[in-house]
Amino acid sequence: MSEKRIKAILFDMDGVLIDAKDWHYEALNKALGLFGVEISRYDHLHTFDGLPTKVKLEMLSEGQFLPKQLHGFINQLKQDYTMELIYQKCHPMFHHEYALSRLHHEGYKIAVCSNSIHSTIELMMNRARLMPYLDLIVSNEDVKKAKPDPEMYLTAMSRLGLSAQECIVVEDNPKGVQAGKASGAAVLEVATVYDVNYENIVRKIRECCS
Repeated sequence: MSEKRIKAILFDMDGVLIDAKDWHYEALNKALGLFGVEISRYDHLHTFDGLPTKVKLEMLSEGQFLPKQLHGFINQLKQDYTMELIYQKCHPMFHHEYALSRLHHEGYKIAVCSNSIHSTIELMMNRARLMPYLDLIVSNEDVKKAKPDPEMYLTAMSRLGLSAQECIVVEDNPKGVQAGKASGAAVLEVATVYDVNYENIVRKIRECCS
């Protein structure tokens, strides 16, 4: 492994390291419900999943005539409701702690690149006990274009001083996969947080180095 070409693993967060995709859906719908607006389960899964709240609100203004003057207030409410859910539901998962601690010990750089805001990422990573293994966090506040644009992953690579060929991106939804592939990195696609384990990541590293 000393000759390895892969030097960093860049993780998405929701649906990859934290089983939180439904938390964001619940929190935003709770905030929207105060104004008679709702995102259906179908639209959440097929249209809105993986997008930043700001983009979701812009889409709702176009499709459901949500007044744009409410965006800031709804966004803040959504963040408040999300924080409540994090404190209620976010907890460590052994296979994630094991995977990141082993990778960190083996010398791989580890980053989280998420369409969430920085404070939400930090809280979730602390609650999940993964923060000690992270070298970098890139949030939607660090880029001009969130996923599916590759800017987030390109920013992480630049800050780590690495090329795309030295990185693996771990993603679970089509927008994130699109961003990872557009960055030039190899992408490990996962279906659930339980697929994000040491064995699967090492298998992908070996595949990239063969």
